Amino acid sequence: MFMFLFLVLALAVVVAAVTLAVVGGGESATLPEAGPERFEDPLPQGRPVNRADVETLRFPVGVRGYRMSDVDDALGRLGAELAERDSRIAELEAALAAAHATTGPSPSTLHKPEEGEHQ
Repeated sequence: MFMFLFLVLALAVVVAAVTLAVVGGGESATLPEAGPERFEDPLPQGRPVNRADVETLRFPVGVRGYRMSDVDDALGRLGAELAERDSRIAELEAALAAAHATTGPSPSTLHKPEEGEHQ
């Protein structure tokens, strides 16, 4: 009978020690909550996005694939920058066309060297 009580008590001590270790008692306290993997926007904030930024862009994978909000945010940013660049290109082309219209064609556009002709 004494041996049986000793084994039950030893088992209870082992279970308590394992429970405290798993729950976080002792030196390390409790484990911090693991937050969900979130997208940290690697696109630069201080400058326009370039090709290398887009090529290195990677999204974290969720349970059913990529998080739609992360992809939507990145695509929205890229779309806005492309629209801004297209607008700027159109402005510059219009300014160039207006400059050519007021000054006439430049001498470099009047004479194009023929094939084999040296400048």
